[in-house]
Amino acid sequence: MTRRPARWVALGALASVVVVSFGVAGAQTAPQPPPPTPVVQPGGGTSPSPFPSTLRTPAPSAQIPEINAQAAVLADLDTGQTMFALHPDERRPIASLTKIMTALLVGERTDPTDVVTVSDQAASGRLAGISALGLKPGERIRVNELMYALMLQSANDAAVALAEHVSGSEDAFVHDMNARAARLGLDRTHFASPNGLDDDGYSSAADLAWLTRVAYRTRGFASIVATRFHTVTSLDEPSRIVQNRNILLWLYPGAIGVKTGFTSPAGFCVVATAEREDQRLVAVVLGEPGEPFSDAAALLNYGFRAFDRRTIVEEGERIGAAEVDGRSIPLVAAHTFRGLVPADRPIHRAVVLDDRVAYPPAVGARIGVLRISAAGSALAEVPAVVASVPPPPPTGSGPWWARAVGAVVDAGVAVVDAVVG
Repeated sequence: MTRRPARWVALGALASVVVVSFGVAGAQTAPQPPPPTPVVQPGGGTSPSPFPSTLRTPAPSAQIPEINAQAAVLADLDTGQTMFALHPDERRPIASLTKIMTALLVGERTDPTDVVTVSDQAASGRLAGISALGLKPGERIRVNELMYALMLQSANDAAVALAEHVSGSEDAFVHDMNARAARLGLDRTHFASPNGLDDDGYSSAADLAWLTRVAYRTRGFASIVATRFHTVTSLDEPSRIVQNRNILLWLYPGAIGVKTGFTSPAGFCVVATAEREDQRLVAVVLGEPGEPFSDAAALLNYGFRAFDRRTIVEEGERIGAAEVDGRSIPLVAAHTFRGLVPADRPIHRAVVLDDRVAYPPAVGARIGVLRISAAGSALAEVPAVVASVPPPPPTGSGPWWARAVGAVVDAGVAVVDAVVG
């Protein structure tokens, strides 16, 4: 107890230096390394964490970079379009990337101003160390403050406190996490805790990219994960300063989030997002033997350099015609597709009809898709819908032989018109 005030004084002093350093760095045009991250040590005191201060990336180019990760995905944060994939569906332990789902559920099911009362379990000593806020039993603290601790400092005690607040217990919250993953179609994802300390949970790079896109739709998520420092204010305890462990926020121009993770089975992991002009990308890097930030930056560089955002087809645009029972049915695109496509590569479009389309289809009915591809990779499928339906040919009158002769004469005239006209 006698060391506790000294610990917070020391942390506050270090944070003051951190804030000053950030202010100076903000005036520079070149990326500046982050200041040392204050890490609370067991028994009191702090020490800086050994995060890298530079990125080791090749020069930005349109060539696919070589990375050391066990699995990775680069995708459009807005559309979900995949631009690079390495073992995207492989199930892997994900350590603290688990907290993206925790943040999603908290954002969906609470108000930021809700007050959490910390339980003995959430404040347990088993959660202390490099990733803990130092919550006290009975402490009252708002949801929004715990969310900053969760996503910036990766505070494991904050994860448990939030889980208990949302679902009543850790076990119930884990059940809710897996139920939410199932509703999102994350078939290669399973959670075993709200913080990822367990190493029994797993996910895939593709699932994490999708989960991150969904999390960005929840209130406050984008703002929190883009924050470098935050003063966590408690209703009962002294304020704590937390610093984001995602060094890309300092070292990569345009970085806007999201989360780091590490355990021995998972290796070093990061989900990184960045924004430049009208492009927002997400890079997922799993199972790195060393720091994951350089590979994430290399993937982001590739995405920004090798792809352009273009409108490929617009809603209502004529995309061709389909033959249905011998009749030509004009088709239009059901919606606009604007996406990232490989720069300086031709775009291929092909209409593919559904099986067993019967005449007459209804106007506006979907009877196929427009498949869009570039450089041998599928980009999108846009529903192809019926623009109009031509009337059936007249049945005619008179004996059958007269109608047959008339049809032959009409066909001959049509041939002559096509050749001569």
